[in-house]
Amino acid sequence: MKRRMIMASVLLLAFAGISATAVSAQAVTDEQKVEQSRMERKIRSKILSLPYYGVFDAIGYELKGSTVTLKGYVTRPFTKENAADEVMEVDGVTNVVNDIEVLPPSPSDDRIRVRIYRNIANHGNMYRYLLGANPSIRIVVNRGRVILEGIVTYEGDKTLAYAAASEVFGVLGVTNNIKLERREGEEVS
Repeated sequence: MKRRMIMASVLLLAFAGISATAVSAQAVTDEQKVEQSRMERKIRSKILSLPYYGVFDAIGYELKGSTVTLKGYVTRPFTKENAADEVMEVDGVTNVVNDIEVLPPSPSDDRIRVRIYRNIANHGNMYRYLLGANPSIRIVVNRGRVILEGIVTYEGDKTLAYAAASEVFGVLGVTNNIKLERREGEEVS
């Protein structure tokens, strides 16, 4: 009888130790998720507050551990350099891989950018996506090829932006990477 009670006590203590370890591991994982989310918000904020980051630039990032890989396109070389410098200042970031492409200077691409901007702004109420310091739609033009990036509220707005860019003279092709705004209970497409 005593032996059974001792065995039950040992098993109970062992189970409690395993449970405590599992809870502790879960807490570390949750802490890491919170820290990663905090770092992502700060990285996004640093990119969006770059002094010459505009509607014709599009910078994205990937965070793996403490390494940030910057991707995208900018029209000015110093915007690329500033992005890497600013992101490196985020607490927890130890390495920045700067894969941002600086678009070549081109008067033809500059004209296309302005025409697409005006065309999108003049389609219905699409102008709202181009307003402010951080526009919802970004227009990248590289040698006549257009990439639309950003977030819109409705599927029809995504289609209108694509149509507005496609009908501009000199455009050789349009890639529409615009996503739909996430609404509660819906998935982003």
